[in-house]
Amino acid sequence: MIQFIILVLLLGRAQAETPGEAEPAATFAPVSVQLVSLPATPEPRTTVERQRVIDKKFVVVMGALGLAEAMHSTTRTLVLEHEQAAGAPWVSSIPSHPGLIATNAAIFASEVLVAYEMKKRHDWLPGDRIIRKLWWVYPVAMAVPHVKSAVHNIRLQPPAGCTSPDCQSP
Repeated sequence: MIQFIILVLLLGRAQAETPGEAEPAATFAPVSVQLVSLPATPEPRTTVERQRVIDKKFVVVMGALGLAEAMHSTTRTLVLEHEQAAGAPWVSSIPSHPGLIATNAAIFASEVLVAYEMKKRHDWLPGDRIIRKLWWVYPVAMAVPHVKSAVHNIRLQPPAGCTSPDCQSP
């Protein structure tokens, strides 16, 4: 945007300085100047003060979502490692930990950004007040299935009928 403004200003100046255009001679007429006194204190702002978007509620809600996602990811990785160690044929390889961390961090960062933008004031958006009040619905709604999945992963038992000592949990 700034580059566009600079370009417009430069084009306007270039057009004003094109050769061949005769400028009228300047006339020196007396100019009357009026002094205006400024108020001693600035006037109060009529616009609404900036809203603080990242507050305690935001940190708590997004922290809870991050914790739920971390629990789900960690327990799922542990289940896969345990199944592979037990010789389960459906687990051919385990994804790398740095890859999982990077993927989950990118997903969580996008969720934080969306929640931030939903909570932030947008004067151009109709219904903005309602959207700002309901910013927490998505993070809370997504934390519930992550916690349920993590609890399910923690409660997993070895398959029934497995007599191998590797399948039995201590």
